[in-house]
Amino acid sequence: DRVNFTWEAPAYGKRNADTLSIEKSLADLDYESSTDYVLAENGRIRGIMCDGDFYAFDRVIIATGGASYPLTGSDGDGYRFARKLGIGVSQIKPSLVPLESVEHWCTALQGLSLRNVGIKVVNKEGKVAYEDFGELMFTHFGVTGPTVLSASAHLKDITPGKYRFIIDLKPALDEKTLDRRLISDFEKYSNKNFSNALCDLLPSKMISVFTSLCGISADKKVNSITREERAKILYLLKNLTFTVKKMRPIAEAIITHGGVEVGEINPKTMESKKISGLYFAGEVIDVDAYTGGFNLQIAFSTAVAAANAASLL
Repeated sequence: DRVNFTWEAPAYGKRNADTLSIEKSLADLDYESSTDYVLAENGRIRGIMCDGDFYAFDRVIIATGGASYPLTGSDGDGYRFARKLGIGVSQIKPSLVPLESVEHWCTALQGLSLRNVGIKVVNKEGKVAYEDFGELMFTHFGVTGPTVLSASAHLKDITPGKYRFIIDLKPALDEKTLDRRLISDFEKYSNKNFSNALCDLLPSKMISVFTSLCGISADKKVNSITREERAKILYLLKNLTFTVKKMRPIAEAIITHGGVEVGEINPKTMESKKISGLYFAGEVIDVDAYTGGFNLQIAFSTAVAAANAASLL
C-alpha cells in the first residue's frame, strides 16, 4: 500500500495536456505516503486517498501483493481496497507455508535436513491429500522444506489430528528389499547395541529419536532383537509419522491463497468488470501455484497485461 510510481516522460517537444497533468500529479505526490483507499464513482475510477490527500487518476493498478511477508509492505491492504469498492474477495489463507507438529520429537531433530525422502499426507479417512518426493527439514515447531511447502497448498481447514504427515526414509527400497538390508546390517553389527547398528541407515542425529519411537531400548544387543521388533523398525523406516497441528502464520507463508476473485476481472486486461479504469495484478488476485517460479510468472504476466491495458488512451 506504499505509493511507488515510475514515470518516464515523453521526449522533449512531445508533451501534451494529459502528460503535463500526470507529471504535475506525480510531482505533488509524497512517495512515502500510505494509501487510505481507492475512490470510484458511477462505475469509474476517480483516484486515491493518501494520508488524507486526494490524488486524481483515471487509471489505477492495485498490485499490493498478498498478506504474507508484511515487512515488505505486503500486508493485505489490496483486499481492503477491493472490498470497499464492492469487489469480491475470497477467504485469505497462508499457502506454501511450514507445518507445525503435535508430537514433540520433531523439535529434537531441529536443523536436520533429509534428502530424497518420500512424503505423504493422509486425512482421518485414510485418503491421501498429497504425495511427493524430495527434501524437508525439521524445525523447532515441525517441518519445512520444498515438499512440505507444496503439501501445505493441499491441506484445507486444518484442525489438530485431521492430517498425518508420513515420511518414507527409504523410498527407493520396497519393504522386502529393505528387510533384507536390515538383516544384512544386523548380521554385520550383531554384537553391537541397537543404536549403533543404525549408522548405515540413518543420520546420527536421528538415531536416538528413532530408537525411542521404535520402543526398543537403544542398549539392546542387535542379536537379541526379535522378528516382531525388526518388523517395527521396518515399518517406521517406511512410515515415520507425525500429526499436523496447524500451518505457521500467514506472515511466514511464501504466498497467500485467496484474494480478489478472478470472476471480477477481465482476464485479458486485468481490468475490474465493475469499475472502469481499475486494474489488478499479482498476488492480490486469487491465483496461486507451487514453488519454482510459477507465482512470479503469474505476477509478471498479470502486471504486463494490466500495464498494457492501462496505458491505452
